[in-house]
Amino acid sequence: MTRLLQVLLLVAATLLMTGQTPVAQTLPMTSVTSSSSGEAEAIAPEEMTPDAINAMVARMSDDDVRALLLDRLDAVALQETPDQQPQSILETAKTLWFAFSHQLLDASAKLPILFPKQFEAMSNFAASNGGASGVLTLFGLIALVLAIGFAVEFAVRTWLVKIRNPDPSEPHHSLREALTFLVKRFFREIFGLIVFYVTVRTIGRMVFDANDLIFVAPFVGYLIWMPRVAAAFSRFMMAPERSDLRLVNVSDTWAKFIHRHITGLMLLGGMTLFIVAFNRDNGIPPGETRIGFWIDSLVYLYIAYIAWTAREGLSDMMRGTDPDNTEFDEWMARGYPYFAIAVAGAMWVIVSTLIGMNKVELLVGGSHYSTMFLLLMTPVIDTAIRGLVRHLVPPMQGEGPVAEEAYVATKRSYVRIGRVVALGIVLSMIAKTWNLSLLSLLQDRAGIGDNLFSFTMTVIVGYVVYEAVSLWINRRLAAEFTALGLSKEDAGGDEMGGGGGSRLSTVLPLALVTAQGTIIVIFALLAIGNLGVDITPLLAGAGIAGLAIGFGAQKLVTDVVSGVFFLVDDAFRTGEYVEIDGTMGAVEKISIRSMQLRHHRGPVHTIPYGEIPKLTNYSRDWVIMKLKFTVPFDTDPNKVKKIFKKIGQEMLQDELFKDDFLQPFKSQGVFDIDDVGMVIRGKFMAKPGKQFMIRKEIYNRVKAEFEAAGIDFARREVRVAIGGGEHEDLSNADKAAVSAAATQAAQEQAVEGGAPAKGPD
Repeated sequence: MTRLLQVLLLVAATLLMTGQTPVAQTLPMTSVTSSSSGEAEAIAPEEMTPDAINAMVARMSDDDVRALLLDRLDAVALQETPDQQPQSILETAKTLWFAFSHQLLDASAKLPILFPKQFEAMSNFAASNGGASGVLTLFGLIALVLAIGFAVEFAVRTWLVKIRNPDPSEPHHSLREALTFLVKRFFREIFGLIVFYVTVRTIGRMVFDANDLIFVAPFVGYLIWMPRVAAAFSRFMMAPERSDLRLVNVSDTWAKFIHRHITGLMLLGGMTLFIVAFNRDNGIPPGETRIGFWIDSLVYLYIAYIAWTAREGLSDMMRGTDPDNTEFDEWMARGYPYFAIAVAGAMWVIVSTLIGMNKVELLVGGSHYSTMFLLLMTPVIDTAIRGLVRHLVPPMQGEGPVAEEAYVATKRSYVRIGRVVALGIVLSMIAKTWNLSLLSLLQDRAGIGDNLFSFTMTVIVGYVVYEAVSLWINRRLAAEFTALGLSKEDAGGDEMGGGGGSRLSTVLPLALVTAQGTIIVIFALLAIGNLGVDITPLLAGAGIAGLAIGFGAQKLVTDVVSGVFFLVDDAFRTGEYVEIDGTMGAVEKISIRSMQLRHHRGPVHTIPYGEIPKLTNYSRDWVIMKLKFTVPFDTDPNKVKKIFKKIGQEMLQDELFKDDFLQPFKSQGVFDIDDVGMVIRGKFMAKPGKQFMIRKEIYNRVKAEFEAAGIDFARREVRVAIGGGEHEDLSNADKAAVSAAATQAAQEQAVEGGAPAKGPD
C-alpha cells in the first residue's frame, strides 16, 4: 500500500507541475480491472468523485497504476510539445527588417507630438514638485549640493593629493616619467570624482526625500558624473594641454578637438538615458514620443561627425611613431575613421532593430554605448600595445641584417599577438555588457549568435597559439643564423658553398611548417565544430583521403620517408655544398619531399629525396686545399719551403684570416718534375667555404715573395738551334725562317701539353 501511495503522489505532483486540470475532469471513461474479481468496471468522468477515485485506486494493481501514470505523462507531453517550425534565414531577415523599419516609421509618425508630450512631462514634473517655485527650489538645492561636492573635491585634490608636475619647458620626457605623471593625475582625478560622488550622495540623502531622489540621482549621474569620468579618461590619453606628455601620436589641435567632443558625446548619451527615465517617471512612457530614439540617433551622428572631421588626427593616432610599420598598419590607420563611422551606423541599426523587437530592456543599462566605447577605443588600445611591445620585446641578438630582420619580425609578432588578445578581451567585455556570460556561451550553444561568438574565440585562441609557436621557432632560427654568421642571401657561399647552417637551423623550417599546419587543422576543426557543424564526416573523409594518398602516391611516401632518414643521418644542412649523382650545388631550401640545390653559377636543381642514390658533402667539418707552383729547375726547394712557412705564419697572425685556418699553409716539397720545371706543392686546412678567399691571398703573397727573392715561375718556351758559328748578324730572311720554325714548334707543343706556349726569347 505504501508503494501505491508513492505512485499516487507522483501522479499528483506531475499534474501540479504541468498545470493541468484534475484527473476527474480530464481522464476519459476508464476500464479498471479489480484485483479480486478480474471484472472490468466502466467509470464515467462525471462519476469520478474523490471517493470514487479512492475506490478506483484501491482496486488497481501496481501495473495498472504504472500504466495510468504513463498514459497521463504521454498526454501531458503531447499537449506541451510546441508545434512550431524553426524560421528560415529569409523569414528571420524579414522579421528583422520589419522590426527595424516599423520602429522608424513609428518614430517618424510620432514626431509631431514629441514636443507637446515633452512639455506635458515637464508639467507633470512641476505639478508633482509644487509648481514653478518648487522646481526652482529643487534646482537650487541641487546647485547647492553640487557646489558643496565640487568644493570638497577641489580641496581634496588641491591640498590632500599633490603630485609633481613635470617642467613643460623641457622638450622631451621619458615614457616612464610621462606615464608616471599621467597615471598619478588620472587616479587623483578619479579619487576626486569619488569624493565628489560620496559627498553629493551623502548630502543629497539628507536634503532630498525619496521622490526628489528619483529625479536628482539620474540628473547627477547621467549629466554630470558620466561626462566627467569620460573627460578623465580622455585627458589621460590625449593630454590636450601637455603635448610633451601625450601618449598618442596626435597634434595639439586634434588632441583638444577629440578631448572636447568625447566629453560632449558622453553628455549627449547621458542626456538620452536621463530623458527616457524622466519621461517614464512623469507619466510619458518611452514609446509614446520616441524622444529617446531621436536623441540616441544624434549620438551616432555626432560620432560620425567627430570621425569625419578629425580623420587626419585619428589616422595619426593609429599610425603611431613606430618606424617599422607595415602596409597593413598604414591601411588600418587610413581606414580607422571610416571604421568608426561604420560602427556608429551599425550600432544605430542594431539599437533600432532591438527597439522594434520590444527588447528595450537590453538597452536600459547603456550596453550599446559601452559597446561603441570599446570599439572606438581601438587607437588607444593599439597605441598601448605597441608601446608595451617596444619595452617588452627582447633586445636584438647579435648584429647584421639577419639579427635586425629577426628583431623586427619578433616585434611584429608581439604586436599581432597583443592585438588578437585585446580583440578577445574586448569581445568578452562586449558580451558582458549585454549580460552574456562567457562560460554559458561556451557551454550552452543555443543559437547562431552563441555559435559565432564561440567560433570567434576559438579562432582567436588558435591564432595566438599559431603566432606564439612561429615566434619561438623563428627566434631560434634567427639565433642560429646569427651565431654562425650566416644570412639567407649568402647561404650559397662563394664558389662551392660555405660551412652551412647548424643541424637545428636545417630542421627548424620543417618543424615550423609542420607545427603551423597542425595548428591550423586542429583549430579549424574546432572552430567549425563551434558553428554547430558535425566534424565527424570531415575526420572520416580525411582518413579516407590519407589512405588513398598512401596507396596512390607511393612515390610521394618514399620521398617523404627518405627525407626523414636523410635528416636523421644529418647528411646535409642548409648552405652546405653537396654533390648528388653528378649534380652539384649549395643546399638552398629543403621541404618535406625534396631539396633545392643552387649551383655556384646560378642554376637551381630540385631533387626528390627518393631519387638520391648517394650524396657527397663538400662542406662538412673541414677542407684541405693543395696548391701547385711550377718553378725553374735551378730553384732551391728549401728556399721555397721557407717562403711558404713564412706566409703561413703571417696569415695566422692576420685578423682577417686567422679564425678561418685549422692548419697553416706549409710546403709539401717537390711534387713532380716535368719538361718545364719543378712542381712544388703547398697545402692548408680551413673551415668549409673559407678556402677560396685564403687561396687568393696565398697566390698574391707567394707572387710577391718570389719577386722579392728573385724566383721566377717556370713557363713553357721553345728554343731553336741554328748550325754554324756565330749568328749575331742574321739576315731578315734568316730571322723570318727562325720565327716561323719557333711558332710552329710552339703550336705543336701547346697541342700536346694542352696549354699555350710562349715564343722564343
